[in-house]
Amino acid sequence: MENSDDGLGRDMYDIWNDEKKILAFKEDRKVYFQVREVWWCSIGQNLGNESNGKGRCFMRPVLIIKKLNVDTCVCVPLTTKQKYGSWYCGILLKSESRIALLNQIRMLHVRRFQRRIGVVSEHDLIKVKEKLRDLLELF
Repeated sequence: MENSDDGLGRDMYDIWNDEKKILAFKEDRKVYFQVREVWWCSIGQNLGNESNGKGRCFMRPVLIIKKLNVDTCVCVPLTTKQKYGSWYCGILLKSESRIALLNQIRMLHVRRFQRRIGVVSEHDLIKVKEKLRDLLELF
């Protein structure tokens, strides 16, 4: 049965499963991350409208919005594609426009982190958090 979402079939899931095993069992390395940083992370081949990673390591840039402990954090994937609507928030990264995919918020383990890209402004982080709070009706 093929994945009707992307037409790539089971092969992409098999490839991602192999990559995920490598991530799961690789030797721990010290990765120091902070809120506001953007990292390339191996987020995988996902289902339906969930954002996928790209390339051999299934990577996508993510913005760290909450550090949970030394190994995990809450992140929002980013894209360069223009998106409109309440589930998206425009930010700047190194003077380039990015869109935070608020509907794709997730917790990630540091083993998925590949390399640091940069840091967003405090203003942009506040904008993302406020929009998330409103959308998720937290208060």
